[in-house]
Amino acid sequence: MADTINIENEGDDLHSQMEEVEALSSIYGDEWCAVDEASRIFCIKISNDTEETKLTACLQIILPPDYPSAAPPIYQINAAWLRGSERVQLANSLEDLYVEHAGESILYMWVEKIREFLLEKAQDSATAAQSEKVTLTAEEDLDDGDGPDFAGLALSAEDAQHFLEHANDEEVPPIKHGGCITDRRSTFQSHLAPVVAPRQVKTVLERLYDNKKIASATHNIYAYRIYCEDKNSFLQDCEDDGETAAGGRLLHLLQILDVRNVLVVVSRWYGGILLGPDRFKHINNCARSILVEEGYTASSDDVAKSAGKAKRLKGKKTK
Repeated sequence: MADTINIENEGDDLHSQMEEVEALSSIYGDEWCAVDEASRIFCIKISNDTEETKLTACLQIILPPDYPSAAPPIYQINAAWLRGSERVQLANSLEDLYVEHAGESILYMWVEKIREFLLEKAQDSATAAQSEKVTLTAEEDLDDGDGPDFAGLALSAEDAQHFLEHANDEEVPPIKHGGCITDRRSTFQSHLAPVVAPRQVKTVLERLYDNKKIASATHNIYAYRIYCEDKNSFLQDCEDDGETAAGGRLLHLLQILDVRNVLVVVSRWYGGILLGPDRFKHINNCARSILVEEGYTASSDDVAKSAGKAKRLKGKKTK
């Protein structure tokens, strides 16, 4: 009897999922994307729809066989600006919605909750910007002269040089995309961009997330190293994006290869089969391949040839 009930529930759940997916596709149009229909993997691009401060996030979901009757959707929120306490706050609000509406189809509520979160953050950012603008205006009103007075804005030579070096940080650096590695239905692809400032890292990530396919990846692991010449040191960081320890391993690869002023992102689209340690091998192989292609490091063949040539020269007798 129990088996019969489970089979019936599975049929009901699948029917509910199909109806929900059809409704969401109709509501959100091109923003809704079926990543892998057979594996029940979907994603939707969500924005706050305001011109002044536009924020975007991508919600990727996997629907387990017993959703919605007995299990919540498996989800991942991809947004370059979403970190730390804000990510925890948003995750808690989604989980609260599931608890409150357990057994119901909740994806629409989740999407709109995320949109509401984006809108609130955009409003907070706009308020902060307006406050800063008012402060600047008040300072400008202190000038009693007839013309503009730049005495208070004088830059030191060092500050001026720093300003010139980073004046174009907002421009998106050129982004290169590597080839794909596929193993047991999981696909890995690398992306690379030259960066000289942390702001450029954020800009590149935002541009990558504008691509619906990349935004729908289960994980977007990244690491970067920026060489600070004045301090003779490196500014570096990494992100697992849910793939535990992957970011640290990727950064370690960049350190071993001694590359600098580069951001490497590896996207993984999960295919439903666990890969174990092989997933780290594919991530690093993808990263190394694009670094070689873009000339940041020598290929294994080049290293081997150089080593062989050095041995031959060493063994050659002088007359």
